[in-house]
Amino acid sequence: MIDYKEKIAEILKDKVSQLESKEILEMIEVPPDPQMGDYAFPCFRLAKILRKAPPMIAKEIAEEIHSDLFKKVESTNAYVNFFMNKTLFIEDVLKEVYEKKEDFGKTNIGKGRKVIVEFSSVNIAKPFHIGHIRSTVIGSAINNIYKFLGFDTVSINHLGDYGTQFGKLIVAYKLWGDKETIENNPIPELLRIYVKFHEVAEEKPELEDEARAWFLKLENNDEEAVQLWKWFRDISLKEFARVYKMLGIEFDSYAGESFYSDKMPKVLTRMREKGVMKESDGAEIVDLESFGMPPALITKKDGSSLYITRDLAAAIYRKDHYNFYKNIYVVGSQQNLHFQQWRKIIELMGYDWSDDCIHVPFGMVSLEEGTMSTRKGRIVFLEDVLKKAVDQTKDIIMEKNVNADLVEEIARQVGIGAVVFQELSNNRIKDYAFSLEKTLSFEGETGPYVQYTHARASSILRNADQTLKTDVDYHILSEESAYELCKLIYHFPKVIMEAAEKYEPSVVTRHIIDIAQAFNKFYHDQHILVEDEGTQSARILLAFAAKQVIANGLGLIGIEAPERM
Repeated sequence: MIDYKEKIAEILKDKVSQLESKEILEMIEVPPDPQMGDYAFPCFRLAKILRKAPPMIAKEIAEEIHSDLFKKVESTNAYVNFFMNKTLFIEDVLKEVYEKKEDFGKTNIGKGRKVIVEFSSVNIAKPFHIGHIRSTVIGSAINNIYKFLGFDTVSINHLGDYGTQFGKLIVAYKLWGDKETIENNPIPELLRIYVKFHEVAEEKPELEDEARAWFLKLENNDEEAVQLWKWFRDISLKEFARVYKMLGIEFDSYAGESFYSDKMPKVLTRMREKGVMKESDGAEIVDLESFGMPPALITKKDGSSLYITRDLAAAIYRKDHYNFYKNIYVVGSQQNLHFQQWRKIIELMGYDWSDDCIHVPFGMVSLEEGTMSTRKGRIVFLEDVLKKAVDQTKDIIMEKNVNADLVEEIARQVGIGAVVFQELSNNRIKDYAFSLEKTLSFEGETGPYVQYTHARASSILRNADQTLKTDVDYHILSEESAYELCKLIYHFPKVIMEAAEKYEPSVVTRHIIDIAQAFNKFYHDQHILVEDEGTQSARILLAFAAKQVIANGLGLIGIEAPERM
């Protein structure tokens, strides 16, 4: 597929030898008004070089350009405006989609380089709640996007399976837990005793000391502590697996904090040798005041580790084990300081790859009635949200008397898709209050709207009385609605690149909304299944291309594209 910006830059380089090709490429714009062309080149910078007025320079350049790629090239004030040859452009785009199909937009820019994406990172023995959906689906989409661009991705669920909270849970279990009750209802029951621990500890603070003592036993491989910890971990993972299956998400590794417990001594030794750490009231810290940050606590007075200690060990292990090109962490913006401290410490330890470790923050989720709190038991289970979305979708489908054989499958695809799509349709950094009613709305720019558009295009192709082909009269598709749709399809590969560069899946989500809207306008303005064979051939090819790109986009953000709805 022709890169029109690069072609324009090549043409202009012959006319403007005073600028480098890269400079010219960066100067080329897409005008806000299509009446001003498909691309525009501003000539202001050339005024000083050529000692001429910008409008005169633009006029001279426009008059010298002659190419079949463009219907016309003209100057407007200080701009050279390029109007593409619609027929050639549409043919180029639709043939590319037809040939590449599910690979349209895919590149090998990654060249097999290793990219680690850490996301979801749920806490063992705690609820998989609605607050976890952001890291889970944003991270999964980033992983999909990088894989699509030719990177060798490794998806890691860095489980919260270590730390003082396990000392608290062990104490709570020994005081109020029952093995059979927990086996029958794992997470709610573990949550119950965890919440009770914090309630009782307010009156009996000595429980906190007991919890710290049990965590130290766990770090020292005490048999009872390790046995209880493994049990908590195993039953939790079974519960979490149901949610991941509903979302269609798989991980290459579940190496959580505990995996690095035996790797920390080596890290601490290096930090001491490098003079990075110093003692402070019996604990060990890294003083980061000269870098504008508070000190980072590395080991507690009792010698036990902290989250940052394990994160340092994890990063070093990943570099040694995977030799990553990028090490991406999809973790909430509340951890910004943690990651700034952690990356600076890696640099101070003498590692030259600290800049390859990237924190991708996102806004927090709260409930409409206030902030979620596991300690207080104020949470909304993600599994409940997904199930309710599916059930509500099923009710809507039944009202429309859809083929009963398809109800369960469509309800699953659309209900879960609605939840995921809402999460990925807005910029990831924004905070928001979760509302089940808004999440399950099927009006406006939603997942169900895009999925329905895909199903509509699928229906058109099923009902067409001819075979799809590329040997068509592309001039038929020069109407404005068809051309605008083609332009959006053309930009899809660049949108994927932008999403990867910004670590922002919503860029893809917003683009496929635009494609769905443009397709529906085309569908409204132009009858597709018409008697004239030539006209129908051209229009179903465009319908196929729109359908394919919507499916590719939905796949990247982790949503299925139903053939029927």
